[in-house]
Amino acid sequence: MLFLPNNAAKVVFFCYSAKSAVLLQCLIFIISVYSNQPMHNKTSFARSFLRYLRLCIATFTFVCITLLFLGVSWSFTMRIGWLAKIQFLPALLAFNIGVLAMLVMLTMLFGRIYCSVVCPLGIMQDIFGWLGKKAKKNRYTYSEEKRWLRYGILAVFVICLILGFAPVTTLLAPYSAYGRIINSLFRPLYDLLINALAYWERNADTYRFQAVDIWMRSVTTFIVAWLTLGVLGFLAWRNGRTYCNTVCPVGTILSFFSRFSLFRIQFDADKCKQCSLCEKNCKASAIDYKNHKVDYSRCVTCGDCTDQCRFDALHYRMVRPQSSQPQEQVDTHRRAFLVGTAVASAAALTSQAQMKVDGGLAVIEDKVPPQRETPVTPPGSVSHRNMERHCTACQLCVSACPNNVLRPSTDPLHLMQPVMSFERGYCRPECTRCSEVCPTGAIRRISREEKTAVHVGHAVWVADNCIPVANGDSCGNCARHCPAWSIHMTDYQTADGRTVQVPVVDAEKCIGCGACENLCPARPFSAIYVEGNTMHHIN
Repeated sequence: MLFLPNNAAKVVFFCYSAKSAVLLQCLIFIISVYSNQPMHNKTSFARSFLRYLRLCIATFTFVCITLLFLGVSWSFTMRIGWLAKIQFLPALLAFNIGVLAMLVMLTMLFGRIYCSVVCPLGIMQDIFGWLGKKAKKNRYTYSEEKRWLRYGILAVFVICLILGFAPVTTLLAPYSAYGRIINSLFRPLYDLLINALAYWERNADTYRFQAVDIWMRSVTTFIVAWLTLGVLGFLAWRNGRTYCNTVCPVGTILSFFSRFSLFRIQFDADKCKQCSLCEKNCKASAIDYKNHKVDYSRCVTCGDCTDQCRFDALHYRMVRPQSSQPQEQVDTHRRAFLVGTAVASAAALTSQAQMKVDGGLAVIEDKVPPQRETPVTPPGSVSHRNMERHCTACQLCVSACPNNVLRPSTDPLHLMQPVMSFERGYCRPECTRCSEVCPTGAIRRISREEKTAVHVGHAVWVADNCIPVANGDSCGNCARHCPAWSIHMTDYQTADGRTVQVPVVDAEKCIGCGACENLCPARPFSAIYVEGNTMHHIN
């Protein structure tokens, strides 16, 4: 569903396609300015350039991923969807060796720059931290690394990941936490804006915007998103990167590799005047200016410290080997590297109430979802077990679904993972969007032809809810609209002796799309509903 007008979409895509030319022009301008700088200003110029380059890349990543979860347009999603696939945890669960190798190599070269320019939750924390610095400058202080807490949380996360215990992994996954915040809290505001524009254009007799339904898909997910935003916002506003360097499992894994990064923040002790500005502006609390020490496992390479240093005592540069380094420290780093590699490898291998009116005459009662013994998971998810082991509940598939079929689960064992529910739409056979955007492999990519053969569930008829049985009126709506032709009408003898036409389901043909359940006129409970298959099969 395209929410942007065509002209706006063309502008966005033109800017995206022209990025190479823009970057080239910027590079030529920077080189020309740099070449005209005096020698004593070139170091400061280079530091500022690196910092602003990081800010530009982080802004691009943050804006694009936010637009992904807002569902701006499907064309935009297909162009920018790779940003979701290069997130660390989705790549780990999808066993994407190329992306994982790239991220590890990036960390080994430049430090934990992933947390500053790729992870949207880290960038969001930087925004809250920036607001905190506006309220009070020089607010941070150095603190020792809480290894017992970091490694304890990582151990719990890895165990739950191996066992497939979804509630813990979905709550701790940083990319997924950001997706839930945007999809649950800000997507309704975006839809409200679209509806306001659609209403205004309808009065102006133009129809570039299409009104959409605004409804709460899950109260549980809404509450979790609010709590996550509140806690992370408070921690980042008060103490900067507390979550990244204490709780986040991705930050802990990358910290193993960042200790060996080729480029690092380094002190020039002869120039340091002990002004403490570097420590007071380090949002990772990783700089001990008194001892001229930087904790590289927590440093996110933001450049704030070098930008604040007035005496040119801090430099982001290549590490030179030091023969005076104690042997004990080298052994500690080696053990940390081996443990980090083992942890990453083990984890990778295991890998609403809205009133509707019919013609302005009668109020249509909203449907109530049935109690399904087995939840219905999207085509491509293979099975409910595969979904719970790979899905991080980022809600990207929920945001991409144009038919309002996917919603977060409220089951405690599969908390916030997507399930199919057919009160507001059904899974159209020609739509494969959820499989195209899933970054973790929980929903594997399938073609339209493959989807029509995937049986995710089967329809079940409930006689007491059926209109011909209850009222004697003829219906047959489910049989007329079944895209798999798996329902036909047959005679049925009611308890009071009447003969009526009721649906009979051929379970071998039924693919579980939910068209019958969605289009059934019975209210509030449909007379026919879809029961999920434990393991999807293809006929």
